[in-house]
Amino acid sequence: QVQLVESGGGLVQAGGSLRLSCAASGHTFSNYTMGWFRQAPGKERETVAAINYNGGSIYYTDSVKGRFTISRDNAKSAVYLQMNSLKPEDTAIYYCAADRHPRVPRLDARVLKEYAYDYWGQGTQVTVSS
Repeated sequence: QVQLVESGGGLVQAGGSLRLSCAASGHTFSNYTMGWFRQAPGKERETVAAINYNGGSIYYTDSVKGRFTISRDNAKSAVYLQMNSLKPEDTAIYYCAADRHPRVPRLDARVLKEYAYDYWGQGTQVTVSS
């Protein structure tokens, strides 16, 4: 069993930055693909970014490319989402998730699917004011 705890959300003005963190319990974290998802009010949850077990394969949704950066530190069992140039449309609850398929060498379309992920955090609110 893996537990995920997000932190770092908050209120920020448009153009500002936030860094989300997701701390994982469990000694097999380094084998997992990790994803960041978000859900805005009245909208479906969407994939924001994903990173494979060693950071060698990364995915971003088009709307955050060039602004967000996903990274991981396997020694600390943590994954991060650096969010720059934030826009009001980035306002959402952000979730991290873990896919327990071990050592996926290259991400594919599966990372876009919620069902691919076995463990989820409780979410952290990000609000961007205009």
